[in-house]
Amino acid sequence: MISKNKKPLGKETERNEIHNKKMQKIKVARDKLMSTKTEEKGLIIVHTGSGKGKSSSAFGMIMRCIAHNLPCAVVQFIKGTWNTGERDFLEKRFQKECLFIVSGEGFTWETQDRERDIAAAKAGWAKAKELIQNSEIKFILLDEINIALRYDYLDIKEVVDFLLYEKPPMTHVVLTGRNAKDELIEVADLVTEMLLVKHPFRDGIKAQKGVEF
Repeated sequence: MISKNKKPLGKETERNEIHNKKMQKIKVARDKLMSTKTEEKGLIIVHTGSGKGKSSSAFGMIMRCIAHNLPCAVVQFIKGTWNTGERDFLEKRFQKECLFIVSGEGFTWETQDRERDIAAAKAGWAKAKELIQNSEIKFILLDEINIALRYDYLDIKEVVDFLLYEKPPMTHVVLTGRNAKDELIEVADLVTEMLLVKHPFRDGIKAQKGVEF
């Protein structure tokens, strides 16, 4: 007697066979597609949007680079005075593998000094250009640079032209932050927009260690 909670064996076998045939077709199509992807290049990657996860995802890529023995670097704009877990972790444990540069002096609403913010952003960009042009460094994260570009602390045309014409061909550069400018999105190879669906901050919950910083 077949249990009411179990489907007949014949039906389940049939479902498995249909599923397997479907997966076989998908694999054939996937293998055919992958066979056409033969080029390699250093990517311009943009993480933007109102949702959480832009920097978190980029720092995950930094971890991948370290695991693959790819020299990498971080230039952190805006967040300068904020003590983040990723910064502590990289500076204490992976100084040789990942150079960490702090440019900003804090969020713009904290500094309340546009001239200082501009000076800090320009100093960060100067260091970023130096790191990007170092062919030994394969991956550079420009964390929150989109904020500096949004407020015109940096010239978007200068940044885009540098990435297009002076970045080494095999160097990856990730630029994070809300409100990425259209000019940057246009030239990027990979753009991901994090959308805000729900956030505990709206319910009066402050930033949590390990989640926000």
